[in-house]
Amino acid sequence: MNVTLRQLRAFVAVADTGSFTLAAERLFITQSALSGLIKELESTLDLRLFDRSTRRLRLSDTGRELYPQIEKILHDLDGVVSEVGNLKDLQRGTVRVAVPQLLACTLLPELMAGFRAQYPGVSLRLVDCAVESVMARVFSGEVDIGIGPEREANSDIAAEQLFSLPFMAVMPPTHALARRKKLLWPDLSGQSLITLQGQFTELLVSDVGEAARDMHKEAFMQVTYMTTALALARAGLGITLCMPYARTLVEQFGLVMRPVGHPVVERSFWVFTRRGRALSPAAQEFRTFLEDQLQSSRLC
Repeated sequence: MNVTLRQLRAFVAVADTGSFTLAAERLFITQSALSGLIKELESTLDLRLFDRSTRRLRLSDTGRELYPQIEKILHDLDGVVSEVGNLKDLQRGTVRVAVPQLLACTLLPELMAGFRAQYPGVSLRLVDCAVESVMARVFSGEVDIGIGPEREANSDIAAEQLFSLPFMAVMPPTHALARRKKLLWPDLSGQSLITLQGQFTELLVSDVGEAARDMHKEAFMQVTYMTTALALARAGLGITLCMPYARTLVEQFGLVMRPVGHPVVERSFWVFTRRGRALSPAAQEFRTFLEDQLQSSRLC
């Protein structure tokens, strides 16, 4: 059975108007074309849908039974088509983003506000989490996009670099090292260092290389969230390391930042998506928005 949408729309138009002439005008087709569509539909269904007389045209008993169902099908289909248009035009949609806590309370709020100003119909849902769980949330499908520092390659996750920034040492303004404008990695030897759990410490020691030979892992206090590290630093329990984009938050904690060099160690941040899973129009636009905003802004 091969029933077409044109046939169904012709049936509803004739039923609504009670006239082939008016129905043809509504559908912008000729009366003969409309008559042909009705005949094809009746032939395909092997049913008589209209009672025809010289005085009037009206639905048959079978036609009256089918009319509300066919009208609902067309209404639902029109709704789907309209919704697709809204999604493509970014009038509707939902974007789910996973980011580490530090990004969630520094960079992301303003970026989200800027995106929402352009696309008020799109809903943004932020998942703030530990650095190490960002990619896992992308993989599971809990979020559409993840943003975080570089991690070991994963064949199921596509990654594209957003920006790269150098590490900064963070400490109370009363700390002896705060008197210097710039620090060297050996200056941190013998200091209690507060870092994040997971690959953070291993990658840092590896990147610093020979300059970190006196930085013993036993001296590291590892925590899950950077805000915890900042609170510990404020209490005088050590020095922490973070990115320049967190300067405002660092200052809110009453702390100061100092660049660390020789070598300058940078950390790249990436946008993660699941391979083989297409992004919605809204999610794709948010990704493009992030790339444009972050690559054109000064995060230091």
